[in-house]
Amino acid sequence: MSHIIGVINQKGGVGKTTTALNLGSGLALKNFSTLIIDLDPQGNASTGIGLDQKERINSIYEVLIDKINFFDAVQKTKINKLKILAANPELSGLETEIANDEEKAFVLKRKIEKNYNYITSEFNFVIIDCPPSLSLLTIMALVTSQKLVVPLQAEFFALEGLSQLIKTIDRIKNRLNPSLEIEGILLTMFDKRNKLSFEVEKEAKNFFGNKVFNSRIPRNVRISEAPSHGLPVILYDPNSHGSQGYKEFINEFLDRFNQTEKKVA
Repeated sequence: MSHIIGVINQKGGVGKTTTALNLGSGLALKNFSTLIIDLDPQGNASTGIGLDQKERINSIYEVLIDKINFFDAVQKTKINKLKILAANPELSGLETEIANDEEKAFVLKRKIEKNYNYITSEFNFVIIDCPPSLSLLTIMALVTSQKLVVPLQAEFFALEGLSQLIKTIDRIKNRLNPSLEIEGILLTMFDKRNKLSFEVEKEAKNFFGNKVFNSRIPRNVRISEAPSHGLPVILYDPNSHGSQGYKEFINEFLDRFNQTEKKVA
């Protein structure tokens, strides 16, 4: 069985795509066959893993409008055991394309279910990189995902914006996807020299309790540089502080995930 993980925050610039890329890459490096679905029309995950625009002719958009088969759009990356379903700017027009579909929130889920045998035989994890908005694409990801990782920027307005996202997640859980759960909140851009970062962490733990990962992703220039080289930071500079933060997060994610699976079993 494949595990479908959505990486989500409607606020841009919080490290969402960076988290999706490093989580997917880290799982692949630990020998878990992983697929990243880039569901953001900006295609940052596709760029960050080294795909040029010309390499994205067969994208998630073409899959969702029934132009090509799911498995024909899946592409290899530089990383063994990591593949990607890329995005291009045409994805921004999907809402218009499927406007008459009364169950448009289920379009991605239907594709996953239709290709269930292929996906479950090929991948241990499917990571969905959501767009930085509460758009139809994000709703589709929430309907499809089993668990969510929510990157939370350690800055003043972060928790304020998060409350709106939690309300949306609760609505989707109640109406469309009862099995949806938040796996964890990941603090990003954490600055140990800044008292505010610790205050945000305290507030997050007061609200979410043990849902907040103990791992923190620090502010680090190597994290910003990595996408321009088409690599996740854990490969671009394995010894950097940013890389160490993501490696700790990947280990903690797997520990939590395995504990949750044992409880379910």
